[in-house]
Amino acid sequence: MDIQELKIFLTAAEFLHFGRASQACNLSPSALTRTIQRLEERLGYPLFERNNRTVQLSYAGEQFCLYARQALHDYASFQNSLSVSRDIAGTLSLYASITAVYSLLPDLLEAYRKAYPDVHLELRTGAAEKAVSQVESGEIDIAVAALPDRRSAGIEFLPIMTTPLIFIAGKQFASSIMQRGNEPLKFNQLPLVLPQSGLSRRRLDKWLKKSRIIPTISSEVSGNEAIIPMVHLGGGVGIVPQLVLERSPFRNDVVVLKQGPQLDPYIVGLCSTKQNLQKAAVQALWQLAESQAS
Repeated sequence: MDIQELKIFLTAAEFLHFGRASQACNLSPSALTRTIQRLEERLGYPLFERNNRTVQLSYAGEQFCLYARQALHDYASFQNSLSVSRDIAGTLSLYASITAVYSLLPDLLEAYRKAYPDVHLELRTGAAEKAVSQVESGEIDIAVAALPDRRSAGIEFLPIMTTPLIFIAGKQFASSIMQRGNEPLKFNQLPLVLPQSGLSRRRLDKWLKKSRIIPTISSEVSGNEAIIPMVHLGGGVGIVPQLVLERSPFRNDVVVLKQGPQLDPYIVGLCSTKQNLQKAAVQALWQLAESQAS
């Protein structure tokens, strides 16, 4: 429907008098009547019930009023969003792990580039455990990170998804473990491949300490992605977020072990500082991520 025609119809519906409505629209009565007739022809229903004395909305007219008001509201919102998009420019720096780049960012960044073409995006990749510190130090505007157990007062976090922590082993090593049946993994007897730092390392260390287990660590790596090939090479049992395994080229070369302890999952999302969120480009990405997550 033509926006101007919708405005004319709503004016006629408000006055319920074609003469006064035509004056308000700065049209001749015949031009206003022709506009209403075109709308009625397209809809296939009369919008007004008219006689020599009164003009009333028909049932179709009442329903069309609701449609017209919503259409004009949506059109105004659309125009406003275009205006806002034109006003947002500058540079936005973003930090994410390779897994996040492949799994969480494509749709979000594609929508952002379309909505805000004047913003220059700087995407940096690295270990997931460094994401929050990159934001806290001021090096990065916004990052994809796992929600930390303890947050700094100035950090804001927007949850996007949850992924469990799982234990994995190379196929040959896993077969020897599975021969023992469903008994719990004996972490004091198994070589472990662990991240040097980060949330999964802290959660496993906490469980080991609570269980009074001194682990045998065969290797430590930087980043969750590097754990999987090390496990595939026979390094031992590793712990990774399930999302990382699903995106790994080695996902079919390792086996998920069900006998491990149930650790708290990762809650993955965007993090930024309250100060950074005052920047229009950062706030726009945050709001877009909120709308996609809802």
